Amino acid sequence: MKLTHYGKDVLLQVFVGGLILFGSSFFINILILKFILIAIGIFLWLFSLYFFRDPDRKNPSDLKENQILSPADGKVVVIEEIINKEKNIFEKDEPLMQISIFLSPLNVHVNRIPLNGKVKFLKYVKGEYLVAFDPKSSERNERSEIGIENEATGNKILFKQIAGFVARRIVYDIGEGSDVKAGERFGMIKFGSRVDIIVRRETKIFVKLDQIVTGGETIIAEF
Repeated sequence: MKLTHYGKDVLLQVFVGGLILFGSSFFINILILKFILIAIGIFLWLFSLYFFRDPDRKNPSDLKENQILSPADGKVVVIEEIINKEKNIFEKDEPLMQISIFLSPLNVHVNRIPLNGKVKFLKYVKGEYLVAFDPKSSERNERSEIGIENEATGNKILFKQIAGFVARRIVYDIGEGSDVKAGERFGMIKFGSRVDIIVRRETKIFVKLDQIVTGGETIIAEF
């Protein structure tokens, strides 16, 4: 099983914590408590390995330049029209469409680039930690906001990595001006999260509410 390099720090912490639990169990004479400590250590280590898995993905063979890949694994929980509240890669007060994907702790959490182009907008917001499926989390939670433009076609997209109630760290390794390709890994949200994809209103959306999508494989929309 391939693991993501974004999780090395957490895996090390969990490994050390597991060793402490195992070591502590040798000093406890109560058998049931000894087993509980060992079981907790094993569970935390196995869950962390599973959570930070990073399977290889291949873009669909029929992917077109004007199509958008899902940046994350999970369930589509929102498809709605919104008004852009501040200038980013889009104009302020511009009517847009938002697609939101909720990632459970069991989903792959490595995020992928949804569109070929250049990063024209990048912003980190240190916010709150509402549950990720709360509609207000898109505007109030800790998040990154990344805007990509395909200069050849003029197509633009804004997407957000949004921390949830459990998630406490957003990771991304791209910067403003980076050239990016659809399907590339660029970061993750650790332990539960949500991703919002924001596009112009005339964009054709292929996914439906409650649909399960796969990052780097599911085509979610077309300009």
